[in-house]
Order: sequence, then structure tokens, then C-alpha cells
Amino acid sequence: MAKNDRMRALSSALEKQNVMRLRDAAALLGVSEMTVRRDIAAHPGQFTYLGGYIVSAADVPNAGYTIEEEKDHFAQAKAVASSHAARLLVDNDTIFIDCGTTLTTLARQIPVEMHLTVVCYSLNVAEILRRKPNVRMILLGGVYVPSSESFASDESVETLRRMGINKAFMSAGGVDEARGVTCWNFHEVAIKQAAMASAVERHLVVDASKFGKVKAVRFSQLSEFDSVITEDGQKPRKRS
Repeated sequence: MAKNDRMRALSSALEKQNVMRLRDAAALLGVSEMTVRRDIAAHPGQFTYLGGYIVSAADVPNAGYTIEEEKDHFAQAKAVASSHAARLLVDNDTIFIDCGTTLTTLARQIPVEMHLTVVCYSLNVAEILRRKPNVRMILLGGVYVPSSESFASDESVETLRRMGINKAFMSAGGVDEARGVTCWNFHEVAIKQAAMASAVERHLVVDASKFGKVKAVRFSQLSEFDSVITEDGQKPRKRS
């Protein structure tokens, strides 16, 4: 495959899945990982390579994220949004709780008497769930990422793909009608997408400050959610 053809193929693939592992790109293009690296380096305005992942350069802003810096931002709004989300919990459900500061408040609001299976991959959520006597927690493991207090591994993605999840409660750093739903950390994308693919219902839980923002990498479009839940309540959507 000629270089220009490789670039077109890679661009097309990223439009569909937003982020791609280096080894997957090499397999798609039929070249070595080193060749992919060189191609990307030669097109800095088109692609970016970060931590083993390839993304569109247009999707990468300059700022960063740490959970310590984020946890106090709009804390009341996040708690109210999570209280609306908690009303969707049903006894004996299997749910997925995403990482981030907003959904820690959802974990806290699980009634003590409620029986749930909860899948998570962040340490701060797990620390709350372990004190819930009727919650069966499934903590996905892997390499620990301190900035988001979460874990990442291919095995976690495969586990999610085999599961049946009643409701996935997803967080985001940015929500934009045109650019989609975005987060800061590349390692979260595959886990978020696998959880959403396995879920019967998908609910985006964010405070209103996230709207109109675009963060490092897109993991979905708004049309992929059954509802968007903010401090103003739940707004059902027709999922495409």
C-alpha cells in the first residue's frame, strides 16, 4: 500500500473509531509499527501518536487533567446529576460505573439495601463500593493510571465484551453536538466503548459545564445515548 493510500485508510479508520492502537493500525495497513510511526511523524497536522494510541491531531487540545484538580469543580452540580441518575437503579441490576469525579457521587448514592452487581475500573469508585454490603463489585484491573485513579488493560475490554450490562453510566470531559462526547485519557476509550456496546441502556451523566467543551479524544456521539443526565434532570434521547 502506497503512503498516501495508508494515510487515507488510517484517516478513514479514525473517523469510525476515534482512537486506534499502533499495532492495530500496522495490521490494518499491512506494514510494520515503525512504518506507521514514521508516517504519523511526517503528518503532525493530521495525526498524533500518544502512549501507544493514534488519534486525529484535531482532537487533541493542549491542556491536561488530573482527578485531584477536577474533584472540587462544580461538586454540587455533579452530586445533583448523580442523584437523578440514582433513580434509574433497580434491584438486581448489573450496572457499569465509569471513572471520573462525577460518578463517585453516584456510587455513594446506591441505597444500602439495594442488591446490585457493579462493574468499575477506578479506584475511587471501588473504594466506595466495597463498603456497600449488598453490592457485588467487579473491579477491572490492569495498569494503574494515577491521573484518573483508574486501570487499563486489554483483558478488561475483553471482560466487558462478554458481559451483559443493564445500564452503563458514563462520564465525560466534554459534550458537543458536532464533535461528540470526549474525555481526557486515551486509555479510557476502549473501556468506555466496550461498556456501552454491552449495555442495554446507556446514560451520560455530566454537569452542565461540560457542554460546548471538547477534550482530548472522542469516544462516542451524543446519538449513542438513551439519555443525558445533568443537574437539571434526565433528558431522554432517541438512540441511533
